[in-house]
Amino acid sequence: MRDMALHLLKLCVGCDSIADLEDWIANSMALWRRLGKPEEQMHTTRMVPKRVDELLAGGSLYWVIKGRIACRQPLKDIRPFTDPTGVSRCHLVLAPVVTPVEPRPCRPFQGWRYLDAASAPRDLSAETAAALAEMPEEMRRELAGLGLL
Repeated sequence: MRDMALHLLKLCVGCDSIADLEDWIANSMALWRRLGKPEEQMHTTRMVPKRVDELLAGGSLYWVIKGRIACRQPLKDIRPFTDPTGVSRCHLVLAPVVTPVEPRPCRPFQGWRYLDAASAPRDLSAETAAALAEMPEEMRRELAGLGLL
């Protein structure tokens, strides 16, 4: 039986691939280390989710990359705050581990969306993820577009 956690779905703007996201995370972690601060991977968003307890009960942030749900990161915490201009915002604190999922098309949207466990794509096996990582990104997209991945 699949978990019944609630998840978030968000566009990964500026990333062309899972590897791009992983590089961004590695650079972010290196910056925190150089600054001597606790290493946390955070994504800042404008809106604060209302269903925090459900999200933190095993939920993940699923990333849409180039029009496909591509991967996920477990949610560790959700921290609302007010920025210096008085705007309410939220830090989504994420595990710095990216798990590839079965690619699924997804239309663009603004902000984030809730994603229930039954609708969430399954994680790829380690073997499948490794095989796909060896394939050029353009080939993966083309095969996925043909329904072969």
